[in-house]
Amino acid sequence: MNIRLLIALFFLGIFSAFSQTKVSGYVFDEFDAPVSFANVIFSGSTQGTITDENGKFYLESDETWDSLTVSFIGYETLNIPLDKKVNYNLKFVLKEEAAALDAVVILSGKQPKKNNPAIDLLRKIWANKRSNGLKQFNQYEYDKYEKVEFDLNTIDSSLIKSKLFKGMEFVFNEVDTSKVTGKTYLPIFINEAVSKVYGDNVINKKKEDLLGNKNSGFSDNQMIIDFVDDLYSDFNVYDNYLKFFDKSFVSPLSKTGISTYNYVLSDSAYIDNKWCYNVIYYPRRRNELTFKGDFWVADTTYAIKEINLQASKSANINWVKEIYIEQEFEVLNDSVFLVTRDYMLSDFAFNKKEKSRGVYGKRTTLYNNYKFDIEKDKKFYETEVYNYDRDVYNRDDEFWDSNRLEQLNKDEKGVYKMLDTLKTVKKFKRLYNLGSILASGYIEFNTLPLDYGPVFSTFGFNEVEGLRLRTGGRTYFGPNDLWRIEGFLAYGFDDDKFKYGISGKWLLDKKSRLTISGGNRRDVEQIGASLTTSTDVLGRSLASSSVIGTGANDKLTNINLTSLAVEAEPWRNVIFRLGGNYRTLESASPTFSLDYNTPTGIASEIKQFESSLSVSYFPGRKMTGFGVERKIANDDFARLFAQVSRGDKTIFNSDFDYTKVQFSYTQPWQMGGFGRLYTTFEAGKTFGEVPLGLLSVIPGNQTYFSIYNTFSQLDFYEFVSDTYASFHFEHNFNGRLFSRIPFLRKLNLREIVSVRGVMGSITDENVQLNNVPSNPNNLQLKAPNKEPYYEYSLGVGNIFKVFRIDFNFRGNYKDQDLYPEARKFGVTGSFGFYF
Repeated sequence: MNIRLLIALFFLGIFSAFSQTKVSGYVFDEFDAPVSFANVIFSGSTQGTITDENGKFYLESDETWDSLTVSFIGYETLNIPLDKKVNYNLKFVLKEEAAALDAVVILSGKQPKKNNPAIDLLRKIWANKRSNGLKQFNQYEYDKYEKVEFDLNTIDSSLIKSKLFKGMEFVFNEVDTSKVTGKTYLPIFINEAVSKVYGDNVINKKKEDLLGNKNSGFSDNQMIIDFVDDLYSDFNVYDNYLKFFDKSFVSPLSKTGISTYNYVLSDSAYIDNKWCYNVIYYPRRRNELTFKGDFWVADTTYAIKEINLQASKSANINWVKEIYIEQEFEVLNDSVFLVTRDYMLSDFAFNKKEKSRGVYGKRTTLYNNYKFDIEKDKKFYETEVYNYDRDVYNRDDEFWDSNRLEQLNKDEKGVYKMLDTLKTVKKFKRLYNLGSILASGYIEFNTLPLDYGPVFSTFGFNEVEGLRLRTGGRTYFGPNDLWRIEGFLAYGFDDDKFKYGISGKWLLDKKSRLTISGGNRRDVEQIGASLTTSTDVLGRSLASSSVIGTGANDKLTNINLTSLAVEAEPWRNVIFRLGGNYRTLESASPTFSLDYNTPTGIASEIKQFESSLSVSYFPGRKMTGFGVERKIANDDFARLFAQVSRGDKTIFNSDFDYTKVQFSYTQPWQMGGFGRLYTTFEAGKTFGEVPLGLLSVIPGNQTYFSIYNTFSQLDFYEFVSDTYASFHFEHNFNGRLFSRIPFLRKLNLREIVSVRGVMGSITDENVQLNNVPSNPNNLQLKAPNKEPYYEYSLGVGNIFKVFRIDFNFRGNYKDQDLYPEARKFGVTGSFGFYF
C-alpha cells in the first residue's frame, strides 16, 4: 500500500475516534422499497435525523449510545442494538402495522390534513406567531461571533493519489468526517469575525461594529467572505419564505406549509426544563423548493426551541447538493425568543450524485450577552462610508481566546498552519493563480504591479473591423489600491486600423470616497446600445463585437472620447458625479450615415463638449473593498439614477447647444414561491436640435444573445427619439409551473416571461436636421409615437443547468407596408452559472 495513503488513513482513523458513535445505512419496507423521511434517533435521546428520498441516513454523536430507534407512521417501530461505536451501511426493514393506514397512503408517505395533531400544533404556532424577539424592545445590543469555513469533501484514495495533489499530500493530515452527511472532508479555508451589534427599533437603525477578523491568509479572502454572507443571509423561520441562493424556499412554519409539507407528531420531551413536542416534516411533492427535517416546539408558549432544515434532494437548485440548517433559540418568556446559535452547511457540487465530490460551505453564528433598552444618540448609527481599520485584522491570540463564543476544534486550528505551509508550494501557487484568472479575467505578474487582461475580451468581430484582436492591462498593487490606470490596444483586420483607450482614477478621500477620473478612447462603437448613457470611458457594448447576428450590423461609429470627472459618496450608496467630456463622432461604415444639415451645407462629423451632473442611489447595496475600485457583494438592491447633461457650443468650438435629462429605476422583487421579478423603468428628454449621433436611440438587439433592457425584435436605429419612456419586466418562476408537469419535472427547467415596451417621439425640427436626401444611406428617423411599441418573450431556462432560450414576439409596428423589414419572431439565448 502507498505509504502516503496509509498515513492519510491513519489520520482518518484518529479523527473518527473523536466522535463516540457513528451510524449510517438505509431503511426499506417489506417490498424492498426505500422508506423516505423515516425517523432515526439514538434511543433515549433527542438526537436524530430522518431518511432522505432514497431511505438513506447518517447520524453521529459525541456521546456513546448503545441502541437506535427507527420509526415511521404506519410501520412497527424498530429498536436496534449498536455493538460498535462505528456502524456503517446498515440495512433496516420496517414492517407494516396490523392496523396500518391505507396501503397507498403508507407507500407515498402522505399525511392527513384533518385530525392530525402535528397540524393542530402548527396552527397554535401561527396563533402565537411573533416577530423576532428583538422587535419587542425599543433598543437592543448583543455580541456576535461568526465562523465561515470551506472544505473539500468526499476524500478517498483516488483523490489522495491523484496527480493534482502530488507534492501536497500533507494537506490530508487534516481530514475529518461531517456530522451531517458522514462524508470525509478537508478544510481549505476558514474565517472568524467578532462583532458588536446595536439596534434601535424606534428609528429603525442598526449598526454592526467589527471588533476582530482572522482568516487563513489568502489575499482576496474578503471576496469569499462576502460571497458566503450573501448566500447565507439572515432569515426568520417564522417567515412564509426563506431565501437561500437567490431562491425562496417554503418555510415549514409557513401558513402555506399545510399544502406543501407532510407533518408527523413524533415525540415529546423536556429540553432545558421546558416540555416540548417534536414534529417531523417532509415535502408532499418533488422538485419544489422545500425542506425536510424536524422542530421542537415549547408547550404553552408554542415558540420554536430547536429546528433543523435540510433541502430536499430534488429541489430545483443548481450546483448545490446539500443544504442543512440548524437553529437554536432561548425562550426568555411568553413573548420573547432569541436566536443563540445558527449553523448552515451547503455542499456545492457539479451534480447531485451521491459519490460526486464537492466543496462544503459552512457558516456558524453564535449570539450572546443580549442587552435591551439602552438608548443611544441618533448620530451613533450614522455609518461612515469608509470604516476600514487595519487593527481589526491583526488581533492577537489573547483577543481570540477571550472573544470566541465557540472554541475551534483541533482540525480548525490546524487549517491556519496547513494553509501557511500550502502557500509555499509552487504547484499550489499555480493552481491558485489559474483560479484567480478565471475569477477576475486578469493574469497577474508577480514581479510587476501589473495585470494583463481582460483575457475574455481578446477576440471580437463586427462588420467594420472584421476580426478584432485586443490586448490590455491595468496597474494592480492590491485589491484596495487608491489609484489605478488601465488601457488597451486593439486592431481590426478589415479596416486595418489600431484603436486604443487609457483611463485612470484616484481616490483622494477615503471617508467621502472623493474620486477623480479621466481618460481617452479612440474606438469603433455601437451607439445606442442602451438608453441610459454610460459614464465608463473604456466601456464597450456586446453589440459592438457580436460574432453572428440577425442581419448585417454596419451601423457603427468611430468615436474619439475624452472625459474628466469627479465623484463623491457623502452617504453610503449615494453617489454624486460631476463630469465633462469632449467627443467626435463619424460613421465607421460607408453604408451608414451620420450626416446632418448645417447653414453652410452638409456635415458628417460631430464635435461636441458635454457636461453632466448625476446622482445614483443604491439602497441595500453591499460593497467589498475600500480602494478606488470596489466589488458588489449582493444583487438584491434597487438602482436609481438621474442625470442632467448640457451641450455647449461655446466650449471647444462645439456644434450644438442642448440639454438632456435622464432617469432610470431598476428593482428586483422576490415573489416568494413564485420566483423573482426584475423591473426597469427609464425616461428621458433632449431639449434642443441635435443630430442622430446625439439623439436617444431605442436599443435594438441584432445579436442572438438575450440582453436585458434591449428590444430583441428591433434593429439598430429602427426607432430614434428625443423623448422616451420605457419599461422592461422579466419574471423567472424558478420552475414553479414546470415542477407540476410530470414529464418535465425531472428536467428542473425554469420558465421565464418577459414584457417590454417603449413610447417615444421626435420633433419635426430634429427630423429635418437629419434629413439628407442626397445621401442614399441617410436614415428616415421614426419614433414609436402612435402607440407604445412592445414585445413579449417566453423563455426556458436551466437547460443543462447553464443555457437559456427565449422565444421573442413583436407585438405591434409590424405592418408589411410601413415596416417591411420588421422581425415578427426571433429566438435568442444566453448561458451562465446560476443557482
